[in-house]
Amino acid sequence: MEKKKIAILGSTGSIGTQALEVIEEHADKFEVEVLTANSNADLLIAQALKFKPNTVVIVDVTKFEKVSEALWEHDIKTFTGVDALAQVAAMQETDVVLTALVGYAGLLPTIKAIEGKKTIALANKETLVVAGELITKLAAKNGVHIYPVDSEHSAIFQCLVGEFQNKIEKIYLTASGGPFRGKKKEELLEITKEQALKHPNWDMGAKITIDSATLMNKGLEVIEAKWLFNLQPEQIDVIVHPQSIVHSLVQFEDGSMKAQMGLPDMKHPIQYALSFPYRLTSSSPRFNFMDYSELTFEQPDKETFLNLSLAYEALEKGGNLACILNAANEVAVEAFLNDKIKFLEIAEVNQRCMEQIGFIKTPTYEDYVATDSETRVFANSLIQK
Repeated sequence: MEKKKIAILGSTGSIGTQALEVIEEHADKFEVEVLTANSNADLLIAQALKFKPNTVVIVDVTKFEKVSEALWEHDIKTFTGVDALAQVAAMQETDVVLTALVGYAGLLPTIKAIEGKKTIALANKETLVVAGELITKLAAKNGVHIYPVDSEHSAIFQCLVGEFQNKIEKIYLTASGGPFRGKKKEELLEITKEQALKHPNWDMGAKITIDSATLMNKGLEVIEAKWLFNLQPEQIDVIVHPQSIVHSLVQFEDGSMKAQMGLPDMKHPIQYALSFPYRLTSSSPRFNFMDYSELTFEQPDKETFLNLSLAYEALEKGGNLACILNAANEVAVEAFLNDKIKFLEIAEVNQRCMEQIGFIKTPTYEDYVATDSETRVFANSLIQK
């Protein structure tokens, strides 16, 4: 394996920091070329001083002077703003762009990276949720590979290696069920953000953790899977697996199934996406069957956790509906984290936005931008009432 130069968009988040741990463990295989952060200047500076990238971007312009002054004497170029974030995604020196940004913010940088013909390690599922058709066509046009970093999609991808000529009958995306598995709506009326942020198995950022508690994260993964693996809605199923050992499964047309298993650890799919087609050594703990006397599976409760049903609706209708759902959810989750709405109201805001925002069957990039903006305004108006 030749040494790869990596750009990490969102290096101070959960995925970004774990990616740097992978890179540090395999310094002979990877080199950091670009690091970006939204506003965490202190951590970005520390990362840059340690990994010595060519370029860093701090999106928050108020933090630019601090970052620039800390790094200029180390010959590290520093830029700021959303436009700079998009521009560095296509830097000529980079081999792989890890898009670890949270939410809609990942769309434009991913587009620019694809146009720059960079291999994409995709941790930003919202890019395909919002504009899956546009992204997949653009990747095909530019001959760009998109390797999934989500543990479930990485599992499907790993199961398909050597099977690309064989037809998929169905895939099963596994879900832990989150901290409220088995509870009914009346038990979720007064859920606090502290309770919702306690995921039983995975260590993730606040936004993704809340999405996991509402099952929206799984809904977004369902939509993402369609575009990654060219599937129809009826070919994608979700099954709750509380132990999070089976990361997902593929069922082929002969009825046989393949599953990818392991302890819940995001460094595994991150490393696989960066090193593909090679598997590198890892110091992570190994799974021991004796530690798990049983692995269990059950159906998700789509009535209580309405977001999963909304995601399937967006998947089936297509157009800009998933863009509406994603934008509404980003606003609603932020409102919940700021104690402005209750837990169950997240899905209610999402549903209202899907009902009220104008549907566009064949949206352009400009339509996605307008839809995202309009939805955020409407969602905020619902929250402030």
